[in-house]
Amino acid sequence: MFAVVLQIIFPHLKSQYHYTEVKRERAILVGVHEKGDKNDRTKEYLDELEALTTTAGAITMGRLTQNLEYPNPRTYIGEGKLKDLVEMVAAYNADLVIFDDELSPSQIRNIESEFKEVKIIDRSMLILDIFSKNAKTAQARTQVELAQNQYLLPRLTKMWTHLSKQKGGIGMKGPGETEIETDRRVIRSNITKLKDRLELIEKQNKVQRQNRTDKKRVALVGYTNVGKSTIMNLLSHSEVLAENKLFATLDSTVRKVVFEDPDNEGMHIPLLLSDTVGFIRKLPTLLIESFKSTLAEVVEADILLHVVDVSNPEFENQMELVKQTLFDIGAKNKPTLLVFNKVDSYVEQNPDTVLTEFEKSWISKEHNPVVFISATKKTGINELRHQIIKQISSL
Repeated sequence: MFAVVLQIIFPHLKSQYHYTEVKRERAILVGVHEKGDKNDRTKEYLDELEALTTTAGAITMGRLTQNLEYPNPRTYIGEGKLKDLVEMVAAYNADLVIFDDELSPSQIRNIESEFKEVKIIDRSMLILDIFSKNAKTAQARTQVELAQNQYLLPRLTKMWTHLSKQKGGIGMKGPGETEIETDRRVIRSNITKLKDRLELIEKQNKVQRQNRTDKKRVALVGYTNVGKSTIMNLLSHSEVLAENKLFATLDSTVRKVVFEDPDNEGMHIPLLLSDTVGFIRKLPTLLIESFKSTLAEVVEADILLHVVDVSNPEFENQMELVKQTLFDIGAKNKPTLLVFNKVDSYVEQNPDTVLTEFEKSWISKEHNPVVFISATKKTGINELRHQIIKQISSL
């Protein structure tokens, strides 16, 4: 019906529109295992890169890795491996190559010279693309656009100068869609305007946060896709977007929540609960800088709920990355409640584990309080509420 209406309004459109399907891009992933790294996490990193690729809408056709002292400063991988990559792209008829680390402008140019009509992007560009697609509010859109412009400025290669011939796809959304936007002078002007716009938005947000000073603030933090938004919905009875994919939530959402104190009958405790953008390894520095105003909800919170997907085999590494990110933004010493989510999945994956023993070991290991829940099964939620109230009452 939609196609018929379009044909009536725009008769020049061909009838084939009705049958047109969006073609998913075919991607090859490339990573380097540095020999100095004792823990070979190349597969783990590429698994995450593949999840990011899927979130962006492409299909991973294959992977290529190489052991090196450090990434080749000229082409990231060695010349022999680069030839293998060219053959691999041809064999899979791929139209996109994604590198697991941020490439320098010269590396992009050198790699692109080996390919025809194949887009070369890095992990940072992929994440920026996902952020661009998921940004909903004016603040998030401005933050992402600023990071995109700052990333693009030193990287004006054929990837951008040929955009007038491109038909969209990963890395094509946002700044750079017309030839004039690839002009460095225009990009610098855009950066200045975007910074001014963000400064104005932050001033408005700061006033809003100051008006909330009569209530305690609790912020959900954690690695991306650990269940923060689902927990937010359970605690606040709201409908925050919760999807099983990376970076489904970008915008900081704040909800007023009233808990009843189980130790004081009739006592109600109002607080503000905020859901924030998830963290991830190798998160582009430009995005961290651009999202500092959004992360102010974390910095200014009274209590942090550090949510962990305990069913993820790498959950301990993810915990450390979140702690390091909190340190980087100045929120390391905040009172924190550790929330181990998805314990039901953990038990399914580890049937021989005695959950009570696992819980005791982590409670004794952590200096912060620990709660074990399953947000999807709605188990442990009352204990979570009780611990939040206990933490607030101790402030």
